[in-house]
Parts: sequence; structure tokens; C-alpha cells
Amino acid sequence: MTGVQRRAQLLDVSRKLFAEKGFEGTSVEEIAARAEVSKPVVYEHFGGKEGIYAVVVDREIQALTGALSGALEGGGHPKVLVERTALALLTYIETSEDGFRILVRDSPVAQATGTFSSLIGDVATQVEHMLADQFRAQNQDPKTAPMYAQMLVGMVALTGQWWLDARRPGKTEVAAHLVNLAWNGLAGLERRPSLTKVSVDQGRRSR
Repeated sequence: MTGVQRRAQLLDVSRKLFAEKGFEGTSVEEIAARAEVSKPVVYEHFGGKEGIYAVVVDREIQALTGALSGALEGGGHPKVLVERTALALLTYIETSEDGFRILVRDSPVAQATGTFSSLIGDVATQVEHMLADQFRAQNQDPKTAPMYAQMLVGMVALTGQWWLDARRPGKTEVAAHLVNLAWNGLAGLERRPSLTKVSVDQGRRSR
């Protein structure tokens, strides 16, 4: 293998191990053994377990950030933006299960590279502006928008963690129920919620 190919192989192997066992449960020995190389090769490319973990986490953070930011781009009706955000997260989980498992695990190394909670906080900041505009239009206090943004994004993120293992019902139905609660509230829940066509179409294109 070339140096670039070996680095990519080590990242793929490590990503799988970190998803299975977490940072603490994975050793350089295991990474080397699964990649069929000697330990010095791992150290040569990444300087150790912390280095390779930081690269893996950073790549996943960028992938999920891109997906969530893309869902919020272009504006649109607030309900549609909530639908897009929920679908974007569930699609990421569907296509990058190992990556999501790594992001939601706690690790001291992740503190330097960005954690899932900090990522969700960044998304909440974007949603905050959307909610503030909506609150003003409805004569609600826009100062409460940051709190509601945390509630909304936190609900989507925790549901995503649950769906990671449950996988039932399908992501479109889960997203519809998320928006049902977020948009209508418990008092106004629809019996059979569904997403708007534009959100469903975008979700299919992002797969």
C-alpha cells in the first residue's frame, strides 16, 4: 500500500473498532492486528491511539455538521426546516452507523476535537435564529428562543440515539412523529402525521 492507502485503511479499521468498543476499550495492538500491520506503523501515521481517534471524530463531526447545516440552508417554512433537520440526522445515522456510535460516546480525547453535545449546541444556535423570527411574528418573546432551540434540537438528537438501535419505525415515520410533537404539542398531536413532500424528496436525495 502507499502511505495514503495505509492511512485510509488504518482509519477505516479504527473507526470500526471505536464504534464497537469505544475509545477506552480499543488498543493500538488491536488496530494493528486487524489492519495486519505492526504497532510502529500505527504510531508512524498517527502518533498513537489518541491521534487516530481525533482524526476519526473530526471526520464524523464534519460529515454530520455538513448534513445538518445543509438541511437549514435556503430558508423556508419553520416546520419544513424542522422536518429537514430531523431527516438529515436520521439519514446520517442510517448511512454512518459506526460514525454516529463514535460521536455519542464520551471520551476525554473528544473534548479537544468536539463532542456530539457541542455539535448539537451549534445546530441549536442556528435554529435559535429561526425560532426568534417565528416568535416575533406570533408576538411571543424572542428572548426565549435559545431555550426552545435547545429543547427542539435535543429532542431530535436523543430520538436519533434511540433510533440507532431500534430502527423501527422507518426514518420518515420517526421524523414525522418528531415534527408532530415539536410543531403541534401534546395537546394537538395528529393521529397519523406525515412529512411535507419537499422534505421527503430531499431526504431521498441525501441518501
